[in-house]
Amino acid sequence: MSGEGKRGSLKELAFFFLRLGITAFGGPAAHIAIMEDELVRRRKWLSRETFLDLLGASSVIPGPSSSELAIHIGYLRAGWAGLFIGGACFIFPSAMIVGGIAWAYVRFGHLPAVAALLYGVKPVVIVVILQALWGLGRTAVKSMALAIAGLICVALNFAQVNVLLILFGMGAIHAGIQALSRRRTGNQAAGALTFVSVWRGARAGLARVFPWAGASGVASGVAAGVTTMIPGMWPMFLVFLRIGSVVFGSGYVLLAFLRADLVVHRAWVTDAQLVDAVAIGQVTPGPVFTTATFLGYLLRGPAGAVAATVGIFLPAFILVAISGPFLPLLRRSATAGAFLDGVNVASLALMAVVSYQLGRSSIVDGPTIVLAIVSAWLLFRYRINSAWLVLGGALIGFAARLQ
Repeated sequence: MSGEGKRGSLKELAFFFLRLGITAFGGPAAHIAIMEDELVRRRKWLSRETFLDLLGASSVIPGPSSSELAIHIGYLRAGWAGLFIGGACFIFPSAMIVGGIAWAYVRFGHLPAVAALLYGVKPVVIVVILQALWGLGRTAVKSMALAIAGLICVALNFAQVNVLLILFGMGAIHAGIQALSRRRTGNQAAGALTFVSVWRGARAGLARVFPWAGASGVASGVAAGVTTMIPGMWPMFLVFLRIGSVVFGSGYVLLAFLRADLVVHRAWVTDAQLVDAVAIGQVTPGPVFTTATFLGYLLRGPAGAVAATVGIFLPAFILVAISGPFLPLLRRSATAGAFLDGVNVASLALMAVVSYQLGRSSIVDGPTIVLAIVSAWLLFRYRINSAWLVLGGALIGFAARLQ
């Protein structure tokens, strides 16, 4: 029995996401896989169908998708307090770790060594992602049409088609096909009217919360107020707030936005500092968007780290607060439900491509091949907790590189 209809303890919610923020290496795809393993399969906090819907909803709004998934789960589990606790507890450990590394970077002038850690962690992360894809895919692929849609999304992603276009496009195509099918059988389009009303309500809410969401408003205001290489706290906060409200996609997309704003337009940091910041965001556990924590520390010390972190993550909390209550209504609409089915399959297809790309750079020699095979055996055969596997991989990585 799924426990998604039950109210959960805030303490239990906080403990889980704090632990996840400390152990979740590997980027968004790995975070999502660990959440599915822990919360769907083991704890049964929510059904696989609901998890997929939350994943799809997180994929089509800007911001860090795995953090938004944590926020969605927190809201579903414990209401408005859970919304804040789930997201904050996932983000906080990573931000603290990145802040500590930023302190060392400023003090010693170079990055701490992380190669040994990643050597053992990455092969395990690939296995965890594949296990989640197997379970989620069996639920998401409800028809041959959706199976074909998933393969098309994989091909489009390899062809470097825009991620947002793939997600929204596949959702819209699947919804259109289902609507035409119902029309042929005489079913009325009441579901479409429900979908339109939900979209109008969400759009109105977004307009009230983000009247400046267009790229020009905050950018021009901030630029006008900056006269030195060291930014003021408020202008810096607004820059990261805007970036958090418009960025879709991976850490590489985030890199493009950060470079345009912080290097090219304002000259607050150098290219070398930005690359180091993104590298730290990707190799530490938790959200990649904690790159902002590193940059904020470089610009204004500990207070700057807090301002940048709050700025880049705040839109995620607001967008989930706006969209989360609409999800049950979307599922009651046939057209909106079909749209969400298409988005869910597209999201899994993108995860599959990410796991393939990570696998090519992670499983590179005999020890990593053995580590991946043993991890797969332990995970699929004995259902070993994925967090322990990741920690074990980190220890093995250190031991292997010390020899």
